[in-house]
Amino acid sequence: MLLPKGGVSWKAARASLPPTRAIWVLLTKTRFLLLLALTGTVILLWRGISSSAPQMKSFYCWGPNKPPSEMSQNEQAAWNAHHHTPVIFNHHAPLIVNESTIDHVDLNPIKSTTKAVQNEERVLILTPLKDAAPYLSKYFELVAELTYPHHLIDLGFLVGDSTDDTLAVLSAELNRLQKRPDKFRSAMIVEKDFGFKLSQSVEERHSFEAQGPRRKAMGKARNYLLTTALKPEHSWVYWRDVDIVDSPEKILEDFIAHDRDVLVPNIWFHRYENGKDIEGRFDYNSWVESDKGRALQKKLDKDVVLAEGYKQYDTGRTYMARMGDWRNNKDEEIELDGIGGVNILVKADVHRSGINFPCYAFENQAETEGFAKMAKRAGYGVYGLPNYVVWHIDTEEKGGNV
Repeated sequence: MLLPKGGVSWKAARASLPPTRAIWVLLTKTRFLLLLALTGTVILLWRGISSSAPQMKSFYCWGPNKPPSEMSQNEQAAWNAHHHTPVIFNHHAPLIVNESTIDHVDLNPIKSTTKAVQNEERVLILTPLKDAAPYLSKYFELVAELTYPHHLIDLGFLVGDSTDDTLAVLSAELNRLQKRPDKFRSAMIVEKDFGFKLSQSVEERHSFEAQGPRRKAMGKARNYLLTTALKPEHSWVYWRDVDIVDSPEKILEDFIAHDRDVLVPNIWFHRYENGKDIEGRFDYNSWVESDKGRALQKKLDKDVVLAEGYKQYDTGRTYMARMGDWRNNKDEEIELDGIGGVNILVKADVHRSGINFPCYAFENQAETEGFAKMAKRAGYGVYGLPNYVVWHIDTEEKGGNV
């Protein structure tokens, strides 16, 4: 194309363009606008399809490529399994309780296991006391030597009907004990008088006539102490008399390892006569029932409380005190029907289930022997260790009083 000789001027170029009015008329024509809209729609659809094509490859349909009428039962089950939309129901919104007078206690985690130390299971040591001032120093000497972690042990005492200085001596000993680096987790003193005034002399305390009232009163004292001191966090309850003079330092670990509901040791005493050490058998309340004893109970009034070792009632029972030897295997077990109260380890849930110390005649037994019978009636196991000996003071009992 040949340009003019003098070049292209703006006026000449403007003159060759269509008039502005003609262009505006063209752009506002309906046909042009429809064409423009259609072209834009086609371009948008094309871009959308081309961009989603790779993603479509990740989708697929469940089930076989056949109509439902031709599917097997398994194929239909597989097909229908993907038709259900998961639905989560929440009928109970969380409830927030801010009332300070409401406590929540969860006993489900509280167990009594053979791994008590590893699980940090709490032990409650309970000791009823009456006119016990002379024995407390030795008692705390032995308790302080226990190897079970002291921070897992709580102590509980009931002082009742005492005529001596038991409460003051007890308080002083506890105050001294709890100042030690290895002090116990806590200590509780309970005061409760029951109006039982039996003398603490050997002759009167261990006479046959005193046994029924004495055992009932002791059962009541144990129950008051138990219900006051037992807390939800306790896994084990260890009943320990104040007048023990020697016992193994690992007695708690030894007993826990047996995993029994109720477990007692054999109770002996030392008596020194003519330069000789006589090993005496003390606790005749741990026994195995006999046919003679069962027959006797059928004849007795239901309110009679039997007591072992007295000629008034011959039960023919087998006494653990006459079995065993501390030199033999200390882990040997026997099943018992009655137990003494000098030293008892109980799984706390046994007590929580309502097994306590009858302060009345339960199957013609009271206190610890009634406790053993009640535990067995409830399906718990009651066992003794004839070769595991705990040493009691010598009460200098005479023949006939065992």
